Amino acid sequence: MADAPTGSRTIQLPEETVRAIEARIRGTGFASPDAFVEFLLARLLEEPSDGGLSEDDEKRLRDRLRSLGYID
Repeated sequence: MADAPTGSRTIQLPEETVRAIEARIRGTGFASPDAFVEFLLARLLEEPSDGGLSEDDEKRLRDRLRSLGYID
């Protein structure tokens, strides 16, 4: 991935995820996986928050983070 522009941060994604993004954006107007992820996150953040995650969503998120080795 390219160097992050000034005022931005780098987020690491599993290679498998990046390959899936590359496959999904092939033939679209997105120049890179970075551009696609930035677009998706911006859209997600435009939606009003309902106050947080449901218990089920939080459990799924914790299980996923644990499986990726981010938490114990």
